[in-house]
Amino acid sequence: MSRRLEIELTSTREDGTWTWRAAGAKVPKGVVESSLLPKESKVGDVLKIEADFDIDGITVLSVVPQRDKSQKATFLQLIDDKPFTGVTEKLAKKSKSDRPQRDKRGPRTDRPARTDNAERKPRSERPPRERTPRSPADKSAAPVVQLVVRPVAKRLKPNRKHRSAVLQSLPTEQRSVAERALAGGIRAVREAIKTQNTQLKAEGKPEIKADGLISMAQDILPKLRVAEWLDKAEAAKSDLALLDLRDLRAVVVGADDPMVVRDETTRELATELKLALKQRQESEMTQWLEDIKAALGATRVLRAIKLSGEPPKAGVLFPADLGQQLTKATADSLSNEASSDRWIAILEALAFSPIRTSVKPLGAPQATTDALRQTIKRLAPLIPQIAALFAIEVKPGAQTPRPLRPPRPKREFKRKPKAAKPDIAKPDTAINEPAVTEVATTEITADSTASQSA
Repeated sequence: MSRRLEIELTSTREDGTWTWRAAGAKVPKGVVESSLLPKESKVGDVLKIEADFDIDGITVLSVVPQRDKSQKATFLQLIDDKPFTGVTEKLAKKSKSDRPQRDKRGPRTDRPARTDNAERKPRSERPPRERTPRSPADKSAAPVVQLVVRPVAKRLKPNRKHRSAVLQSLPTEQRSVAERALAGGIRAVREAIKTQNTQLKAEGKPEIKADGLISMAQDILPKLRVAEWLDKAEAAKSDLALLDLRDLRAVVVGADDPMVVRDETTRELATELKLALKQRQESEMTQWLEDIKAALGATRVLRAIKLSGEPPKAGVLFPADLGQQLTKATADSLSNEASSDRWIAILEALAFSPIRTSVKPLGAPQATTDALRQTIKRLAPLIPQIAALFAIEVKPGAQTPRPLRPPRPKREFKRKPKAAKPDIAKPDTAINEPAVTEVATTEITADSTASQSA
């Protein structure tokens, strides 16, 4: 959004531009093109400008013409010797007879009649009125470059259709063991049995043998893994155009699970998702480079740096020619005339960009704040050449910092009254509840009977 500001011209540059600062103050300050200034401009002139304020700096759009203050308004002087006599005016009240008369069934009598005999056409049948387009010279502000807004990627939200079908097909007493095996594998089942045996031993009860439960979990686990992958794959297929690449890549990697590969129902869907992932990566790579070039063309340096640190695929080599353009634009933004807030914003993005080691500013800003020094000290392991400008030493083996994340808003949770627990145990009881103890005992008894008969 643009606003007006009074500035004072401070100096000229070799490239034809002028430097300025706010009239009567040190900041804000910036650079203005000489084509926008009057021809008779000189150092020390105070002008009123129309400027656009954004995170990349202050852009001067136009110079507002000022009124000539030398021509002051003067009062009329009386040149006659006669004494002044005031004039009083009193308006007469309008009577009802003076108002225009209107016939109840006809038009008003005071309205002039139409000279032409043509009938007035309805508004929908009238030809459109021609409007002369405004020339570009009429606009005082420069056109704003509109950047492409990409749609927000969707996160994967699978349903549990196949997983629930497998659990429903199992007996009630086996579901808790199946859920524990799906959550943590066979190891989780072993740990749960060990914990339960410790509790039974302390209570003086017989312990449970783990062979029956573990063999049960080993038989059920492949079916659950396949069902869980099918739920994720079908959800990914329904949102292939907008699905986050990280989620799509995770589903494709999950198809290489030996339990999933053995199942014939997953092969066709896995092949389709692998092909879709390859196409999405190529298109996302093209859009990523186009967005960086567009941001550089619109002098949105900070946006270009942030985009360069967010490639669609990890380990992608950044183009050399585009890297040189971005390095030069970043070095120009980190000038000694830039504010400390501007330096902090650019350094936070530059530290996680592929061009971080090639950017070498000419010098530190004129006003260095404590916040800027703290930021450089935290990011010093990633940008040591910039830390050297501020006499900050990087210790060997220093921990690499992570990008700053916006703080999450605090949520207020209202405590709900606890409901009374029913006396009857649920069908899907955990593995350390008495219901599972009975199942384990039955399973072990069956195994021992079979071994004795053999």
